[in-house]
Amino acid sequence: MDEDPASREQPASGRSRVSTLRQIPGSVWVLGCVSLLMDISSEIIHSLLPMFMLASLGASATTIGLIEGIAEATAPIVKVFSGALSDYLGNRKWLAVAGYGLGALSKPLFAIAPTLGLVVTARVIDRIGKGIRGAPRDALVADVTPPDLRGAAFGLRQSLDTVGAFLGPLLAAAIMLVWANDFRLAFWLAVIPAVLAVALLTVGIKEPAREAGAKRVNPIRRDSIRQLDNTFWWIVTVGAAFALARFSEAFLVLRALASGVPVALVPLVMVAMNIVYSLSAYPLGKLADSMSHVRLLIVGLVILGVSDIVLAHALHWGILLAGIVLWGLHMGMTQGLLATMVSHSAPAHLRGTAFGLFNLASGLVTLISSVIAGALWDTIGAAATFHAGAAFCVVTIVLLLASPARRIGPRG
Repeated sequence: MDEDPASREQPASGRSRVSTLRQIPGSVWVLGCVSLLMDISSEIIHSLLPMFMLASLGASATTIGLIEGIAEATAPIVKVFSGALSDYLGNRKWLAVAGYGLGALSKPLFAIAPTLGLVVTARVIDRIGKGIRGAPRDALVADVTPPDLRGAAFGLRQSLDTVGAFLGPLLAAAIMLVWANDFRLAFWLAVIPAVLAVALLTVGIKEPAREAGAKRVNPIRRDSIRQLDNTFWWIVTVGAAFALARFSEAFLVLRALASGVPVALVPLVMVAMNIVYSLSAYPLGKLADSMSHVRLLIVGLVILGVSDIVLAHALHWGILLAGIVLWGLHMGMTQGLLATMVSHSAPAHLRGTAFGLFNLASGLVTLISSVIAGALWDTIGAAATFHAGAAFCVVTIVLLLASPARRIGPRG
């Protein structure tokens, strides 16, 4: 694998005497704050959207699952092309700006949507924006961070992102309480942090200069793709299996509603999940820099499986809360970890492409898992959806244990 320029900035022994947070480059902090603002905007909408579609537009759980699956699959498909383009151009920042800008432009469409058709359009535009920005942003984090700090850096960015993910539902609940369940007003207010995110990214990031004399090479040519080795493709397979076990979080919102939580308070379920996610993402990301990645993934899958079992039987708000907390813990343990595994397995000049391919596989499987989840919900019941999720966790753990490449991470 190509050596990172960032890895030569300072010897590891010298860095070890400084706190890890202080060693993480300022650009990672800016990218984290940009993610925070956009997630506030997105989660105001996403924490209310399933109820809006169900109550105001008459959608079924199957329809909601299909819409969410299509939306979540759109972003990874786009990530393949945006990641490869960022590798080819040697420019990641402006692709990320374009992606965040498109996400901001989609927000008003939710507020004016009279039918499910416009909601689908807005969700797809929003996810296209996410797809454009995701791979270049993650590759940029890896570009500016020394290899021995990448777990902490991805964990920090994810943690800041998730601060926005719990502030968004909290603001959504406040808006619904103060303005008598006015979905459309909440959607309009979500535009503000989205615009701020685009502005901060535009002025707050200076991209590392491309190496002098570096030639532009098409990253999706066959000879380029061959540089992604078996370890990378094994990680892609594991990520896809993981996506099958973890369907859209829209079903957490529907579960809360089915458990008797008042409409205005349902977004607080996502607040609880994202508080746990935010608090755990950085320390668990830092842990990934010093121990086996596969062991951490297995623990995360066990936690997700237990969460599914708890949520399957959540007829009381206390049981529901326990399942939500466990769901947030598994997210904090696994999401930054998977990004770290991808960054370690790909050559520096193909990182954007690698993140795009990884997210494509995961996103397409998320579409399948969300459709399955919605169909089970409508035909058998909510418990069946979560029982299926637990079963897929077991299948993924078996895949991890059976793989000859399972010794991955700083200590194998």
